[in-house]
Amino acid sequence: MRVTTLLLIALTFSISAGCSKFRTYNGPEVTHVVVQKSQRQMHLLSGPEVLKSYKVGLGFAPDGHKEVEGDGRTPEGSYLIDRRNPNSEFHLSIGISYPNSADIAKARELGKSPGGDIFIHGRPKKYRNKQRDWTAGCIAVKDREIEEIYSMVKNGTPITIRE
Repeated sequence: MRVTTLLLIALTFSISAGCSKFRTYNGPEVTHVVVQKSQRQMHLLSGPEVLKSYKVGLGFAPDGHKEVEGDGRTPEGSYLIDRRNPNSEFHLSIGISYPNSADIAKARELGKSPGGDIFIHGRPKKYRNKQRDWTAGCIAVKDREIEEIYSMVKNGTPITIRE
């Protein structure tokens, strides 16, 4: 009886450990993230080699560069991965350093705020509505994909977002 109980406890822990959203990654370092908005693709690179590619969703107004808060656009330009949120409403998320100084200057010219809080994140059930582009300007992937990306991409990694 005691052995059976111990085996059940061990089995429970091994099953729940496999369900964690936090994965480990021991492959080549991701040195650059490239998003091609027009192709709805994101590529994780190690030097010139593409390690992984993902289909992505963008802001609800996907064409053009984000200029002001609330415009629904995903920014374009060169940024850094600068933070992570393990408790995100969107499963997991990694932050993009938008706005940069040029983004801030452009928004000021327009008398507006550039906005912020641009992330690569998952897509929880309540946001699965068949629309490809649905975020407020973020880059969305499937939950299982953000788990992989979260483990592979470190803070300080450059990200280039292109039309």
